[in-house]
Amino acid sequence: MIYRFLATETFWKKFYALSPQQKAAVRRTWVVFKENPFDFRLGTHRINSLSARYQKTIHSVVVERDLRVVFYLDGQTVWSVDVGTHSIYR
Repeated sequence: MIYRFLATETFWKKFYALSPQQKAAVRRTWVVFKENPFDFRLGTHRINSLSARYQKTIHSVVVERDLRVVFYLDGQTVWSVDVGTHSIYR
C-alpha cells in the first residue's frame, strides 16, 4: 500500500524538543517507517488506552528503548501525532 505521511503540530513541537541523539534515532526509524509503518522491525503495536480515548486505532512504533512515535491511519494517510517516552500514552 502507498501511504501519505503527515504530522501534527504536537508531533513537530515534541520532535524539535528531543535531544540530537533522539532526533537522529527518529530519523533512522523513519527510513523503515515510510516504507511500511507495520514493519516487524518497528515493533508497531496498538495502544488501547489512546484508541479508546480518541475513538481511532492508535499505534505506537518503538524508536529506541523508551522513545516512541504514536500514529493513526486515516484511509491511506498516516498521521504521526506524538513522539516521546511512554508518558505520551497517558
